[in-house]
Amino acid sequence: MSHRILVVDDDEGIVEVVQIVLEGEGYEVRTSMDSEGLQQRLVDTLPDLILLDVLLSGDDGRDICRSLKQNELTKHIPVIMLSAHADASKVADAGGADDFLEKPFDVDELINMVAKHLTPSQLA
Repeated sequence: MSHRILVVDDDEGIVEVVQIVLEGEGYEVRTSMDSEGLQQRLVDTLPDLILLDVLLSGDDGRDICRSLKQNELTKHIPVIMLSAHADASKVADAGGADDFLEKPFDVDELINMVAKHLTPSQLA
C-alpha cells in the first residue's frame, strides 16, 4: 500500500501539479481546496503527510496546522506548509509545521521533501 498524502491549497493549478507529480511517484493523493474539505478528508482516512497552503481563502493555514498538531489523532502527521511568500517559512515554524516549501517550487525539491518526511514504517 502506498503513502497517502493530502494536499490543501486554494490554487487549483498548484493542487493539480502536486497531485500529478506525487501520483507519478506512486503516492495516493487526495486534495482539498479549503479547510472544510480538509476536515472531511481527515474523517474519511488519515493521511501520512499533509501539504498545506499558508494562506487559504478565508482561513489561515498556520491556525489549521496548530490545531492539527494539538489534536491527538493528527499530531503525528507531518505537515509541510506551502507559500509564495519567502518570509512565510518563519510563520510556518510558528504554526508548528514540520517543514516549509516556497512557491514556485522545483518538482525535485517537492519529491525530496515529501520522501524525507515519509518512512517505510509509516506504510499501513
